[in-house]
Amino acid sequence: MLLRGFVRPVERCFGRLGGGDGLMWHMDLKPHSSGEFSIAVVQANNSLEDQGQVITSPSATFVGVYDGHGGPEASRFVSNHLFPHLDRIASEQGGLSTEVIKKAFDATEEEFTHLVKRSWLSRPRIASVGSCCLVGAITGDTLFVANLGDSRAVLGRRAVNDMTVVAERLSTDHNVSEEEVRKELAELHPDDEQIVVRTRGVWRVKGIIQVSRSIGDIYLKEPEFSRDPLFRQFISPVPLKRAVMTAEPSVHVRKLTPNDLFLIFASDGLWEQLTDEAAVEIVFKNRRAGIAKRLVQAAICEAARKKEMRYDDVKHIGKGTRRHFHDDITVIVVYLDGGHGGGRSGLKGSHYGCTEAPADIFSLNYDEPE
Repeated sequence: MLLRGFVRPVERCFGRLGGGDGLMWHMDLKPHSSGEFSIAVVQANNSLEDQGQVITSPSATFVGVYDGHGGPEASRFVSNHLFPHLDRIASEQGGLSTEVIKKAFDATEEEFTHLVKRSWLSRPRIASVGSCCLVGAITGDTLFVANLGDSRAVLGRRAVNDMTVVAERLSTDHNVSEEEVRKELAELHPDDEQIVVRTRGVWRVKGIIQVSRSIGDIYLKEPEFSRDPLFRQFISPVPLKRAVMTAEPSVHVRKLTPNDLFLIFASDGLWEQLTDEAAVEIVFKNRRAGIAKRLVQAAICEAARKKEMRYDDVKHIGKGTRRHFHDDITVIVVYLDGGHGGGRSGLKGSHYGCTEAPADIFSLNYDEPE
């Protein structure tokens, strides 16, 4: 079992010790089963499309980063439904495994697809809403990382000389900017010369979207939706014959060692600005409290530098307009050493903890899809 059979829907458990200013929200430090974690979010879009969560018990830690596109509905849906599916299936199957994770992703995709089919006549654009999904699960000394899309997990590992840190990427970017992803799609769709199109200097699936895997984006998965005039203008004059995107995650399994120091889980808003190595160096060289916020600030500083601006200039730009400078950014840093006042000493008995970033920086209330 992942968290001792915790199967009821995850409650909205916002970090009440968190705080921030302007478009930033953060949680400095909290314990989990193997150490401590820090989380931070900055909003750039009118509606925050990122969602992040950390769920803990004495025996396991679950991390989720969900980067929505086309709207916030899919990422909010995943944040409420993926973990309950994962925990239920792990309980039924006697533990966590790659197959269990894939089944949980399938169940979440199927449930969201049913939601779209029930509501798309009244809310047609919900068929074009999707979410990247990055999930980490630590049980004992085993780490599972699963992802759809281009959010990324990076491990900070102690180097041989014990004085430096090495960045090790633990996830696969399902983004057609990567040549391997373009080749994969071409091989899967040999009869479609337009499966990947370069538009405005950027490679996109069907000329529309950069990621090749997601939860949602039903209009690129279910042929019936591609016949709708609303989406025909985006896809092609000819309706789709089969799905051009999938919800099958890449899953990486790794045994943790004493040299594994911390994990960074983040939406692509961070990785658009910082390299894996730069992010790992920041975590390694700075104090723990507020480390996720520090990474977000470093990304905003880099975005400001690219526009020949200062951090404070970007910081005071409102949501919506802010998206012209950087994306929504969610960062979760998970330390793995179990010490420094956190770790197992902070989680007693059957206690579990749930920390979720707000659905929107300005309001904790929203209408969840039924």
